[in-house]
Amino acid sequence: MSSSAKYVLWRPGQIQFRLTRTENYRSTTLDCAAALRVNPSNIKAHYRSASALLALDKIHEALDVCYRGTKIDPENTALKKLLEQIQSRAGRKEEQERRRTAEQQRKRQEKMVLDAALKARQVKIRGSERPPDLEDAVIRLSPDPLSPNSLLEFPVMLLYPMHNQSDFIKAWAEKDAIVHHLSYILPLPWDSAGEYNPTTVDCYMDTVNGGLVKIGKKLTLLQALTNGKTEVVDGLVRIYVVPTALAPKWIDEVKRKRGK
Repeated sequence: MSSSAKYVLWRPGQIQFRLTRTENYRSTTLDCAAALRVNPSNIKAHYRSASALLALDKIHEALDVCYRGTKIDPENTALKKLLEQIQSRAGRKEEQERRRTAEQQRKRQEKMVLDAALKARQVKIRGSERPPDLEDAVIRLSPDPLSPNSLLEFPVMLLYPMHNQSDFIKAWAEKDAIVHHLSYILPLPWDSAGEYNPTTVDCYMDTVNGGLVKIGKKLTLLQALTNGKTEVVDGLVRIYVVPTALAPKWIDEVKRKRGK
């Protein structure tokens, strides 16, 4: 019978290799199974097999082998102690599985409520082939993600295309007006020419058909998203902020690039 402590093996051709711990545990279970076929009452084989199965986190198999061993030798101290360890591990795994199942169910419920809220508000959502990594910045209902009466919050990217700059707002509430956020973001620290302030910029969003639509700064975000022309792509709202004086030039450039 191979021992689980055996790490170095030699093969024909004098090629030496080292077994991983997992491979040794698996080897031990195979050796013990072979020994138990020859002698089903071999307590040492039961103990080693159950120990290896526990190390591999095969809890049900470990319990089975350990139970069979304790039936053969009910007073075996090592087997009884091992059985307690396996049962303890089984209890922890069951608790982890209950928590995982509960978390999955909660997430499914949250998604159902969120989808219903977006549909009720007529917000258009779609994905793309290369969504950005927003980490934990997602569209959500707040404060209670399971209540349709909660407010929708959106991740919003304010883009300043004339200067290749941007600002990111992680949670923009649906009832917040665009000017509300512009009022504390503008003026911008890099705007040495003083072109960006709430009264001298215009805001635009992409349309469903690939064009642009001007968005009134007094509109709430929800009003901007439910005008029938805009949509949320990859869970991120994009708003272009352009100095009014530069807007015609920028629009022409966008039309040329998009072939419109």
